[in-house]
Amino acid sequence: MTPAARLSAAIEVFADIDARRRPAADALKDWGLSHRFAGSSDRAAIAGLVYDALRRKASSAWLMGEASPRAALLGMLARERGLDAASIEALCSGARFAPAPLTQAEKTALASNSLAGASAAVAGDYPEWLDPHLARVFGDERAAEGAALATRAPLDLRVNTLKTERDEVLPKLAHLAAEPTRWSPNGLRIRLSADAKNPAIHAEPAFRKGEIEIQDEGSQLAALFAGAKPGEQVVDLAAGAGGKTLALAAAMENRGQIYATDIDKRQLVPIHERIARAGARNIQVRTPRGPPPIPSPASGGGSGWGLADLNGRADLVVIDAPCTGTGTWRRNPDAKWRVRPGALAERLKQQAALLDRAATLTKAGGRIAYITCSVLEEENGDQVRDFISRHPQFSVEKPANSAQALGERGYLFSRAVLISAAGWLMTPRRTDTDGFFISLIRRTA
Repeated sequence: MTPAARLSAAIEVFADIDARRRPAADALKDWGLSHRFAGSSDRAAIAGLVYDALRRKASSAWLMGEASPRAALLGMLARERGLDAASIEALCSGARFAPAPLTQAEKTALASNSLAGASAAVAGDYPEWLDPHLARVFGDERAAEGAALATRAPLDLRVNTLKTERDEVLPKLAHLAAEPTRWSPNGLRIRLSADAKNPAIHAEPAFRKGEIEIQDEGSQLAALFAGAKPGEQVVDLAAGAGGKTLALAAAMENRGQIYATDIDKRQLVPIHERIARAGARNIQVRTPRGPPPIPSPASGGGSGWGLADLNGRADLVVIDAPCTGTGTWRRNPDAKWRVRPGALAERLKQQAALLDRAATLTKAGGRIAYITCSVLEEENGDQVRDFISRHPQFSVEKPANSAQALGERGYLFSRAVLISAAGWLMTPRRTDTDGFFISLIRRTA
């Protein structure tokens, strides 16, 4: 397919997403099934165009003066891809399979490529209803933070130190141009161009041998800052597919015990295969029985969690809390346009329930690592403060103690992140990671 034909296809897919309010992945899959002549490179390029258009949906509509699928793609080419008006006009020739020629209004808009007078939500490419929430965290920098969340994320890998070291893996991934991550001592990063296909990491010998896992650097750091130590009793209360569970096992050098569970047992399905591949021998998966348990703050939980025998025994409870995912918009650009206030309210209830259950599990002197992939204060600092008010026997530890885990990079990292009395917030703009919040909370009595 020609670049012009790919652009036409992307406009078609975007129109399907808009009209049917469906996830981008579903629309792209359906398009591929009905256009089997398109090769893998074509499908990857079309997907790249669609996801980039979703990233810049608000600013493209502002620039072009309309919110149509065509405007979204044309505006994105200027805003995200950096194409000038002449280059975009060449793609829109009106020839076979190419988009219709540019109108005079489109030429004028593309030539200006200006967001002068646009609101912070438009300049930052996020839903208008989230503006007061982001203003609370970032103030006048919220547009810049939102714009950074709208960029394409690199592909990050974590080296499994139970089996190998980073320096040993690097040569094996030289063909992918992998490089060490800036902060994580066990991370590798693969930078991807706009039209690039995601490399088939699952087919790499290093992956099949359990030497690497796909994990954003921010997620790696959150697991590292949790401070799991060899020999400890650790509960991963929202383990999901096991990404942080495996990172904890490596940090513990396969010594001690990790109990991995999740309020949604369906999320645990992939964890067993991943544990076996990683060679982690200190993980016990506890699958809840019955519907997801939602304990009240007063009850502290119930038998549905499958952890009653661990009450008061945990040195560390890790909560990778379910959240709105605002910190992962680089990877899920369509999700930011589908998130609703009701989803935030529901997540807040789940987070509070997990924190209250963690309080019951934590022994005196033990700690809770509360982690979200959100940049919203309601899910982060507010939750921590509310938890402390309900459980005064806990207190927040100073983040500076965790920076020591990064060695000489710790000082620079502590200058990059957004620090509050409740914890640390990483963002793409500040740390070049996904948005992650982490708070370390110790039981003092």
